[in-house]
Amino acid sequence: MSQPVRVAERRRDANRDVNRAIPDATIARLPIYHRVLGQLVESGVSTVSSEELAGACGVSSAKLRKDLSHLGSYGTRGVGYDVRFLAYQIARELGLTQPWGVVIVGAGNLGHALVAYRGFASRGFEIVGLLDTHPDVIGQRLGSPGREVSVRPMADLEQIVLGGRAQIGVIATPAEVAQDVCDRLVAAGVRSILNFAPVVLAVTGDVEVRKVDLAVELQILAFHEQRRNDLIPEFDHPSDAEAFDPESLGEAINA
Repeated sequence: MSQPVRVAERRRDANRDVNRAIPDATIARLPIYHRVLGQLVESGVSTVSSEELAGACGVSSAKLRKDLSHLGSYGTRGVGYDVRFLAYQIARELGLTQPWGVVIVGAGNLGHALVAYRGFASRGFEIVGLLDTHPDVIGQRLGSPGREVSVRPMADLEQIVLGGRAQIGVIATPAEVAQDVCDRLVAAGVRSILNFAPVVLAVTGDVEVRKVDLAVELQILAFHEQRRNDLIPEFDHPSDAEAFDPESLGEAINA
């Protein structure tokens, strides 16, 4: 038995005893680690230290090591991490070692952009359906050259999902119809949903929903920006706030 195989088997045996309950914060950082490791592989790097990998990922080495400890024992003291091996283990944990079918509901500007995004295919996600209700867009072929997808009517949603082709649903519709779309996806068997609509979806506990709200992200950035600049006045009484004129603040900033 070769040395790499023996090492892999020891690591596998050790990993059986690892607590598989991985914190949400760690899960959110795993795709970053995987992306950076992929870049290292493309650059021909075979091993990387925790300090080097942490720096490239924008986290502390202590946080990186703690995150990876939830997956198993993959580092070697004095050597670091085998880049390809660690990239594979993270990909396996993220479910990227098998293809996933994605159905997008909403063929407007956002849906159009999503179906044209080349990053899906390179990460193992296949757009198996693009749905809309508007008769003017049904039948159109959208996407990047060679990867076009025909827009199908909403009546085909259940057929796509129940046919076993779609495991993940993406909602790119206006807010007022997002809940209905979500209900239909769940009823058809989808348990993982990415929601771009500006609304909180009501789902049962066995359904995982990830919400993407660009306005909220901008508001968070605005919060940090105003903290740095200290531009927002403080009021001692509610009546003072009622008299506050935001336009005057803008004029003062631009003066």
